[in-house]
Amino acid sequence: MVTHVGSGEFTYEVLVDWAKLPEGWSFIEVADVAVDSRDRVYVFNRGEHPMIVFDRDGNVLTSWGETLFKRPHGVTLGPDDTLYCVDDLGHTVSKFTLDGQVLMTLGTRGQAAPFQSGLPFNRPTKVALDPKTGDIYVADGYGNSRVHKYSPDGELLFSWGEPGTDPGEFNVVHSVCTDRDGHVYVADRENHRVQVFDSDGNYLTQWSNIHRPCGMHIEGNGQQLCYIGELPPKYPFNENWPNVGRRVSIYTLKGKRLARLGDILSGNQPNQFWAPHGIATDSRGNIYVGEVSWSFQGRTMDPPRELRSFRKLVKAG
Repeated sequence: MVTHVGSGEFTYEVLVDWAKLPEGWSFIEVADVAVDSRDRVYVFNRGEHPMIVFDRDGNVLTSWGETLFKRPHGVTLGPDDTLYCVDDLGHTVSKFTLDGQVLMTLGTRGQAAPFQSGLPFNRPTKVALDPKTGDIYVADGYGNSRVHKYSPDGELLFSWGEPGTDPGEFNVVHSVCTDRDGHVYVADRENHRVQVFDSDGNYLTQWSNIHRPCGMHIEGNGQQLCYIGELPPKYPFNENWPNVGRRVSIYTLKGKRLARLGDILSGNQPNQFWAPHGIATDSRGNIYVGEVSWSFQGRTMDPPRELRSFRKLVKAG
């Protein structure tokens, strides 16, 4: 039976079993995903094979990273077909070739900056790149409330942000991305908003009515769109409330919501999400969604079990 999510021009067919994992392999959960210029899909996960590479039909091409990461969190494709991988518990950001060769590392593996010191890094989460200069923005993260800007060769240029709820302040800097004009979009997760800055870190605007924005991806050859994964509530008293998070939303870069994909409740049905955490699109407008379903649900079940954590949404029409 074919399952669709969304409506109108934002209608997608759900392929829950698109990724053809070899027998005995497991994602555990998928933290993030990236797609290269040939539509090869890089799935950054928390299983035994942290980076699994698929072709556009879901066949495994290769894997790497088995000894390199403490906890995979974010992956970003560079314009030169390199990958920036963020290891939040390793407190590092590393630049790789597409086949897993290390080109550069920011931070010291296993060594965290003091909590909320503003110094890089304390559990960083995601990287974005300036499309004009190649400068590197690092969201930092779980143990800081900062965005750091680096030169392409790894020199720290400046940082901005501090704990709080006012403009320019953060409560879990969970994701960061840029548009073609170089504006910087920050998923300020626990403030339930996306903040927008210029390339100098100056606050421009914010989008609200977003529940715990988590994964974030900007793409589009014409009109650029922003794809946002929204997490469900985290407290026992409201974790089962309907129509709060647990979906993928699509926005214009002016902050207008165009579509919401997913059911109003969490679940394991094809049209339902547990915890959308990483998002990417390919050249055909298809969406890949990674979920941290083990962290949010599977590990608390009796007995604990692995849940669906990755799917492809194929654009209809």
